[in-house]
Amino acid sequence: MSTTPSGAGDRLVQVGAIVFFVGALATLVTVAPLFLGTDPFPTVAYGVSMLMGVGFLIAGAGVVRSVWTSSPKRAADRT
Repeated sequence: MSTTPSGAGDRLVQVGAIVFFVGALATLVTVAPLFLGTDPFPTVAYGVSMLMGVGFLIAGAGVVRSVWTSSPKRAADRT
């Protein structure tokens, strides 16, 4: 367990990573029929694959939020 306090965007980065990996898993599942020679999955499965990009955007927003709140100008304004 970490003793350092969590930053402003840490939770967004964690959620973004989880969403990204769910989307990556869905991408692997939807591509598998191409290699196995079976029928492709329905269109909804390909929509779940889009979670990979959404997770990347959520994690990026968390990084931007962390940088924004820890900038020297913002730190000077808080004191």
